[in-house]
Amino acid sequence: MYRNVVKVAKSGYLMSMVFPPLRLLYLLGYISGNITKIVVDSMGFEGSDFRVRLDNDLMFGAIVYAVATASYLDMRRCGLDISAVRYEDLVARPLDMCRVVLEFCHLPVSLAFDAFVSKAFDVDAQRNSLFAESAMGHFKEPQLTPQTQVKLNEILKKFGLPLIGEPDTIEGTLSCC
Repeated sequence: MYRNVVKVAKSGYLMSMVFPPLRLLYLLGYISGNITKIVVDSMGFEGSDFRVRLDNDLMFGAIVYAVATASYLDMRRCGLDISAVRYEDLVARPLDMCRVVLEFCHLPVSLAFDAFVSKAFDVDAQRNSLFAESAMGHFKEPQLTPQTQVKLNEILKKFGLPLIGEPDTIEGTLSCC
């Protein structure tokens, strides 16, 4: 499952406001691009391509998005039979998207209605955690400025990912429409 890169980046920033180790990464990343390399290496990927100084509040989340999305696309290119689901599609049409996912997984499509009526989409999935909306909701989201957009698009372009301002559906995304 993936989300729009700007929403991922804003969410990453908000998470850093309630989780001190992540906040420290943001602050150290402002000083040196080696921090992003170390973080990406620790995720099990080659971090050299992601050595970027975090000179704005959205850069770290964009890098996390780029690592995950580029990895997914690499797996598809290697022949893995995987597909993606866009979070925005799932929220906009939960019943239809549940049916599509169940069908892709060769599971009974009739189970989609049970998932839909359970109201699982109506509650904060992080409600009892550090990252609950109630904990992060009072922090102001960073804004996407034209300068920030240029910098984030440089990262996205480097990995062949959809740029901000363009359609953001990636290859292999399941769709109900």
